Amino acid sequence: MLQQFYPVAPHNFKYELNKDMQFAAAHFIDHVSAGKCQNVHGHTYFVNVTIVGNELMENGFLVNFQLLKQAVHGRYDHTLMNNHDEFRFNQEEPSTENVAKAIYKTLQEELKNYNNNPQVLQVIVRETPTSYVTYKEGY
Repeated sequence: MLQQFYPVAPHNFKYELNKDMQFAAAHFIDHVSAGKCQNVHGHTYFVNVTIVGNELMENGFLVNFQLLKQAVHGRYDHTLMNNHDEFRFNQEEPSTENVAKAIYKTLQEELKNYNNNPQVLQVIVRETPTSYVTYKEGY
C-alpha cells in the first residue's frame, strides 16, 4: 500500500490513532444518473480511520489495530457491497460516501465495548487513485 497522509480534523484528545487498510469489493449504483457505475464493477478500496481518546487500556493500547482491521477488512473484503445490511435495509447506494459513513458507524458501535471510551474521529475511503471521501460527524 502506498503511504498516504490525510488531513485530520482538529481535536483536543491526547491520543490519535490512524489505521490504513484496504479491501477488494464490488458494487453498483442502482440509479440512472450513475452512468457506467450502474453495472457491477470492483475496486480496491483504501481506507484510513482516525480514532481518538484520552485514556489507554491496561495493555497500553487506545484500540487494538486488529479489531479495526477485522471490523473493516473482515466485513467487506471480497464481497458485493450492495448485499450488506447497512445498504440494503437503509436503501442507500454503496457510493464511496455511504461506504465511508457505514465504516464510521460500524467502528463507533464496536468502540462502545471499550472502557477507555475511544471515538471515531473520521473515516477516509479512497475508491480510485484520484478520488477519496472523508466522513465525520458532529461538524
